Amino acid sequence: MLHHISIAVNQPQKVAEVLAEVFASTAKVAPFPPHPGSYMVFAGDEFGTAIELYPMGTVIVPDETQAGFQQTQNASRYTPFHAAISVPIELEALQQIGQRQGWHVRDCDRDGLFHVVEFWVENQLMLELLTPTMAKAYLRLFEPANFEANLAQFMAFSAEPVLA
Repeated sequence: MLHHISIAVNQPQKVAEVLAEVFASTAKVAPFPPHPGSYMVFAGDEFGTAIELYPMGTVIVPDETQAGFQQTQNASRYTPFHAAISVPIELEALQQIGQRQGWHVRDCDRDGLFHVVEFWVENQLMLELLTPTMAKAYLRLFEPANFEANLAQFMAFSAEPVLA
C-alpha cells in the first residue's frame, strides 16, 4: 500500500492547494517543517494518503541518522517518476481544475487495460489520477483472482519481461 510520495515542483504551496482540491473536501495543506518552503497535502482518507511537495532542485540524501535534504542546480524539468492515485472526483472536475491552472489534463486508455487521467502538474510532472469509476476497473484488473491472467495481458502490452 502506498501512503505518501514526495515530488519536486516549482511552486510547492500552489501545487499543494491544487492537489487538495483534487482530493476534495477532506484534504488539508500544511507546511513541511523539516524542509522550509515545502508543503504537504493530506487527502484525509482512510489510507493516510499524502503528497510532500518540495521546491524544484531538492534532493533527499542519506545522512548520519536519517534522510537529509539538499538543493541542487541540476534539476531536470522532466522525470520518469509518476504515481497512479485514486481521487474522489470525476473527469470533468479534473479537467476544470487543470484548465484553470493551464495544466495538461488527458483522458487516456492504457491499451485497453485501464483508463487514467494524465494530470500534468505544472506541465512537467505526470500524475495518473483515477476517478472512482476508473479506480474500480483498475482494481479489478489486479484482484488476486484475476491477477495471473491480467498480468499476462499486461506483459503482452509491455516489451520488457517480468522479473521474478
